[in-house]
Amino acid sequence: MSSRRERCCTNVICCCGVVDSSVGIKSNGMMYHTELRQMQQELSKSRHVTREQLDMLEEERATVQRLLCEDAISRAPEFLVRLRSHTVWEKSYVKLFCTVQGFPMPQVRWYKDDVIIGTASEPGKYRIDSYYGVHSLEIIYKSVILLFLVPLLSPPVFTHIDVQFIEAFGVSFGTEGETMTLTCSMIFDPNLKHLQPDVLWYRNDVQIKESKWAEIHFADNCASITLPHLNKDDEGLYTLRLITRGGVTEHSAFVFVKDASAAVVGAPGAPMDIKYRDANKDYVILAWKPPNITKESPVIGYFVDRYLGTDSWVQCNDAPIKICKYPVSGIYEGRSYRFRVRAVNKSGVSNPSRATDAVTTLVTSNALTAFICSSGDVKIPGHPTNVHAAETNSNYIVLSWDPPAPRGRESLKYYIEKTMSGSTSWQRINTEIAARSPRFAVFDLAEGKSYEFRVFAVNKFGMSEPSPSTGPVLVQDHIAIPSPPSAVRATRNTKHSVLVKWVASKEASELMGYYLDSCLVGTNNWEPCNHKPIKYTSFVVHGLTTGKKYIFRVKAVNAVGMSELSQESEPITVQAALTSPSSPYGITLLDCTNDCMTLGWKAPRYTGGSGVTGYYMDHREVSHINWHESNIKAENLTEGSFYEFKLSAMNIAGLSLPSEPSHPMKCEAWTMPEPGPTYDLTFCEIRRNSLVILWKAPIYTGNSDISGYFVDICEAGSKEWRTVNQKSTSNRYLKVTELEEGKTYIFKVRAVNAAGPGKASEPSEPIVVQFIPGTKEIAAGVDEEGNIYLKFECQDMSAASQFAWSKSYEKITEFSKLGIETKDNNSRLVFTHPDMEDLGTYSVMVTDTDGISSSYVLAAEEMERLLALRHEIRHPTIPLKCELSYEVFERGQVRFWLQVEGVSSEATCSFIVNDMQMTDTTEHKIGFDKSTGVIEMVMEEFTSKSEGTYTVQIQDGKAKNQSSLVLIGESKTWLETLLFPLSHLFLRLRDATFLTNCMISLLMCTLLHVFQVANTQKETVYHWYRDDNQIDPEQPPDQETGICKMLISEVTSPLCKDCVTLSGESASQLKIQCTPEGIRLQASVKYYMEDMKVFWYHKESKIASSEKCRIGGSSEQVWLHICDPADRDKGKYVLEIFDGKQSYKRSLDLSGDGKLPFYRGKVLGGLPDVVTIMEDKTLSLTSTVFGDPIPEVTWLKNDKEIELNDHYIATLEQGKFASLTIKGVTTEDSGKYGINVRNKFGGETIDITVSVYKHGDPIPEVKRGDLRSPESPKAAPHPETPKAKPKEPHSSKPSKPQIGRKK
Repeated sequence: MSSRRERCCTNVICCCGVVDSSVGIKSNGMMYHTELRQMQQELSKSRHVTREQLDMLEEERATVQRLLCEDAISRAPEFLVRLRSHTVWEKSYVKLFCTVQGFPMPQVRWYKDDVIIGTASEPGKYRIDSYYGVHSLEIIYKSVILLFLVPLLSPPVFTHIDVQFIEAFGVSFGTEGETMTLTCSMIFDPNLKHLQPDVLWYRNDVQIKESKWAEIHFADNCASITLPHLNKDDEGLYTLRLITRGGVTEHSAFVFVKDASAAVVGAPGAPMDIKYRDANKDYVILAWKPPNITKESPVIGYFVDRYLGTDSWVQCNDAPIKICKYPVSGIYEGRSYRFRVRAVNKSGVSNPSRATDAVTTLVTSNALTAFICSSGDVKIPGHPTNVHAAETNSNYIVLSWDPPAPRGRESLKYYIEKTMSGSTSWQRINTEIAARSPRFAVFDLAEGKSYEFRVFAVNKFGMSEPSPSTGPVLVQDHIAIPSPPSAVRATRNTKHSVLVKWVASKEASELMGYYLDSCLVGTNNWEPCNHKPIKYTSFVVHGLTTGKKYIFRVKAVNAVGMSELSQESEPITVQAALTSPSSPYGITLLDCTNDCMTLGWKAPRYTGGSGVTGYYMDHREVSHINWHESNIKAENLTEGSFYEFKLSAMNIAGLSLPSEPSHPMKCEAWTMPEPGPTYDLTFCEIRRNSLVILWKAPIYTGNSDISGYFVDICEAGSKEWRTVNQKSTSNRYLKVTELEEGKTYIFKVRAVNAAGPGKASEPSEPIVVQFIPGTKEIAAGVDEEGNIYLKFECQDMSAASQFAWSKSYEKITEFSKLGIETKDNNSRLVFTHPDMEDLGTYSVMVTDTDGISSSYVLAAEEMERLLALRHEIRHPTIPLKCELSYEVFERGQVRFWLQVEGVSSEATCSFIVNDMQMTDTTEHKIGFDKSTGVIEMVMEEFTSKSEGTYTVQIQDGKAKNQSSLVLIGESKTWLETLLFPLSHLFLRLRDATFLTNCMISLLMCTLLHVFQVANTQKETVYHWYRDDNQIDPEQPPDQETGICKMLISEVTSPLCKDCVTLSGESASQLKIQCTPEGIRLQASVKYYMEDMKVFWYHKESKIASSEKCRIGGSSEQVWLHICDPADRDKGKYVLEIFDGKQSYKRSLDLSGDGKLPFYRGKVLGGLPDVVTIMEDKTLSLTSTVFGDPIPEVTWLKNDKEIELNDHYIATLEQGKFASLTIKGVTTEDSGKYGINVRNKFGGETIDITVSVYKHGDPIPEVKRGDLRSPESPKAAPHPETPKAKPKEPHSSKPSKPQIGRKK
């Protein structure tokens, strides 16, 4: 290598010497010396570059020779110290030694009588050791020593350093401008500091060098590469290769880099992968790859920018260039330039691409060669030759030619002329700036036209003759847009990826690669899968959602543009590909006779996407090499022999790898009185501090039945076992609590019978106690059809995963009262005939997952709640705002009405009087205003035949309700008495033309008749009659206004016969009614009017109506409402109704030792009025609530219930600490929040104002809005509905109607 380098340097020096001597001959040497210095500098640079390349080749050759030398020193194994014969006493100790050598280190096996010896051959008899080539076999005792052979085997794989990755980077996703680090941690065996592997990083099989775009580190067995400023150029398959003496170990993963947000909405992504070529004195040709377009409008062109320094860029082309190539002119020889490209569409300009490295323009090699090889005293140069179009497209043409020969020693320049084909008129192209290299880019040509070109050479002595014409050159793209790919198909790969394959484009000249797009089925929202073209016809699309259906399409791309879209693939559900299952494990001996062994094992952890269809089991004696097939019961065995077993699982994809051989098991009959081992230890519901362990009963039960089980636990790495349950449990499951999160535990289970604890099970695999994020719990509810169900959802399912429901951790096999419904990732356990026999613990496990499971305890209280909700749904009732009531109009008409809450337009009603359905007629006008919920029937005339039961039935879908009113006996007499003066007065006066209005007022045994007449004269006389007997009014009529009044101060008719007395006598005992505001003491009465003398007393003190104690009543009730009751409100309460002669009293004592019988839901405190928080933070609102029973807590936002998800998380701990956590708050989370606490006795709502401000903004001063303490909802007021009053032709002021309620 050194001699070659010397020869190369000698040649270069000789060449320079010739040039130097040639130049020295001329007299005017200054000009030529300047040019010669430039040439020497260029040759010096070339020589330096050549030396660097030779050094690199030398290093590579040395590496290869080193590896060849290592292979050359490999030698076959040989004995340095052979085995020697031994004669020993029977049952004495003996140890055999031998020493071997070889490269690589040979493997040594020991044989006895041509049968291989292993540690399991005869457990405890042999011990084999190996230490730096010295091998030993230790025999504990043996009566006869036979021949031992030690064959030496060379391993088939030559490996000096074993490399194992313990933590490796996976598929990564980034955005332009971000920083990404890929890291791999590994273990070397042996780990020698002076013999470390070569660490190399590759992107798409191209080695990555250290640069400002990539920082490579390797230390402490950890290799990493940092990409400080991501760009789409960085997208690709990254590979870490560790080159050791024995070979190459590598790890690969794909890195995706998506476009950064453009400055203009709808602008395309940035171009990428800018390369340059033909960097000569006149121009530089740039080429790049176009961005992927999915939602944006197509790219119409590109702008090329040149760097001027100090972060200043200048645009090179005025109009967008349509193809991905562009020759940049207007540059100077010897200077360095950097370029970048931007894409343009109708929405705007994209972000710029990554800038190129510095490009230095130099004279082309053919010009230098021509200059060196020229000779003679030529002054005017000859014409250039071989003028042709080196590159042609629709935007420009690159001309190329050979320098003239002879050319002379003067520097040359070139002028180019063009003409339309067929014309003789030539036009010079570069009049102002002559070309200095034999290549030139011609712009401003008409696309589709043919041109001819010729070139002139010029030096200081003159201009040459024109070169021959190029002939017609057509201005058009010589490459076409590629045809679309075809046959796009997708196949399953992993839980989050899909393998997409397609057939390459049939016509694809200068193909750059392919772009893939994906779309979630049913959305028409296409997203790019790759952001940099790929050249192969298959691609793994990552970052998909498990269980969702996707379709894919492909398009080809070259410098001209993108092809049409391929046909869409068939929809595919993202699931893991079907593979063979993992190996079974945990082989356990469950029972044994003289010649038969019963085994148990654990199913594979992963089924490979398909259920396990069977198992294959092999066995062998530990002293034999060959394996033999057997069943779950290994039969026809030799008593007293030791056996090993291994298993393989099978599914539709194939056979799994065999399990590790079991430990040697001796075939001898079990006769112990204790039970055998339990088996198949399974773990579920692993949470932060607890888990549930399940097992199966022993096959061998001993001399008596099994009475219980003990569970033992041990921390990993420790040998101290302790028993979890002090008393044996009869169940085959146990919930283990009080574990430490993050620690690893091992478990064993022992069965117990009358003889005592039996043999423990095999220790379980280590279990890490930790909560799996995203794990959901079972939820109970009632669906729209009134079915009680338990629901569980799992997102991490494979195609082979199934929901396994259990009761008391026993698989449910009886489905007479239960049903299982599974759809996608949801499963429901439905109770078809629920009752109290269904109480218990229900659990569900999802197979073929990482132990996803949950349980739910269905208690009696919960079942009662669900049954009540089920009854409400299956037998819904329409809530009534007002029961059926009546009121009387001045004409004697009776209006029966009630009001319901929110009904649909399909609701119907019917009036039934004495079992006869009424229809809408002139005598009975029936109306139903569905907007207000008011139902009414106006009866024109109420007679003795109208007595009976009035019922209204309402139906709205499945919901029903009814309300009745009984008008029999006293109720009918009251109504008839009320109607008598009204109807008779109306009948007597309805024919009087002078009647304009009539009003009758009945107030506390006082009857007032008022009417007004018009067109009277002075002689007009007014007379009042009762039963045709004239009576005189206390107040004379007003002649001017025509108003006449008749006041009856003491009504003695049944109309007001002892109303107060009747109310006092009919008053019921006081009762307590809980309300949202407090408690209400109430008594039922037959009649109640506001003017009645009703008094309330507390501890013999009269109570006045106030905000604290509200006194009131309805038509059938009188009540005292105590708001926010406290202990001071205890005591005796008395209701007194006074009729003027006698008082009627009812009392209630609230002086018990316990609390008041009121425990409505309340908010005790903990919440602020106003909260201000920065975005992206986590907000936690916590409050203390109270109520008995424990209240239900609902969180509100802007008076609407919040839907809980990963963003909004609500908890209620210990029944009194309610919290709402908002993760990563944004400005959209600002608003009014409220907590509603309510149980069956009532509740309240507290409001909080939350304000979220952005990063960098000042903290806003938020004042609490008009938020008042929540008040309990008041009783619904009397509905304001239009009264169906008949018009009075001569009345100007209607009388006040009398309103009554049913008894």
